[in-house]
Amino acid sequence: MGEDLEKLKQRLPLLDYLRQQNWVLRPARHGPEFVGRCPLHPDTRPSFYVNASKNLFYCHGCGQGGDLLRFVQLSRQLSFRQSLAYLEQYSAPPADPVAVLEQAAAFYQQQLDLYPEALGYLKQRGLHDATTTQELRIGYAPGGSLRRHLTAQGYSCDLLRSLGLLNAQGCDAFYRRVIFPCCLNGRVINLYGRSIAAAFAHRFLPGSKGGLYAWEQVQQGPEVILVEGLFDYAALWQAGFRHITCSLGAHLNTYQFRQLCDRPRTVFLTFDVDANGSGQQASQQLAQRLRAQGIAARRVLLPEGHDPNSFFVQGGHAAQFQALLEAALP
Repeated sequence: MGEDLEKLKQRLPLLDYLRQQNWVLRPARHGPEFVGRCPLHPDTRPSFYVNASKNLFYCHGCGQGGDLLRFVQLSRQLSFRQSLAYLEQYSAPPADPVAVLEQAAAFYQQQLDLYPEALGYLKQRGLHDATTTQELRIGYAPGGSLRRHLTAQGYSCDLLRSLGLLNAQGCDAFYRRVIFPCCLNGRVINLYGRSIAAAFAHRFLPGSKGGLYAWEQVQQGPEVILVEGLFDYAALWQAGFRHITCSLGAHLNTYQFRQLCDRPRTVFLTFDVDANGSGQQASQQLAQRLRAQGIAARRVLLPEGHDPNSFFVQGGHAAQFQALLEAALP
């Protein structure tokens, strides 16, 4: 509790709180002090002093003094715990989910370079270029530290639970996961977490994933490469392809389909060539639906058993992939 209290005081200095309470003050003669009439008792002459650098007050009239928490106790006649709860609520930033997700995404980005296990996993997936991870805002969730970081910014655990960042027990929901932010109009609306342990599946936070990944960057173009997964997207981005988007799965929702059909274009369907044929079956069905809407759909045939990510991990290069695009089936 002591650490949380100190962070609370840093977030809301005593002088700022008093000003917000319309306390009239003027600079005192010496040092970083301010003086005014005491708000704790009827005061006919200025006797209430605040030291801005020490974050403390003292009244020469009533003899009361202390820090911000003590002032709230005295002025509102609250207990220690009631005063602490009041200040936490008072200083909490507006509950803007997008702002919280932006903070979380930025925090995860800062963690990436601190954990060799995360960087090692990215290299296994063929992502070795630091510029790519920065441009795509890829981060890492080690687990156990996001809650501390966001509550120090004033966000409540209830808000973090409602966004899915904390689980029901109040612990970080993402643990040992590589993080991709999903954005809409430049704002983070969801986070994708890919576990670096094979036993755990990937997952998103609750709520909307938005439409096609990074759609705003390609929607004006005459051609777009559509892939299933974010590591497929990252591999192609690293290889220099920029007219790409991702459906976050083999089956598009209604909104994603409408995005592809919003103007005439050629869509290169680059789905997984997996053993059970599900990726190519989804590709064929989507191609038929797109053609029915007047969209030119071409199916890119990767080598057997590959997706775009594994194609580059196994030594494929940009020229070879470009050749696959040129040979794509109508």
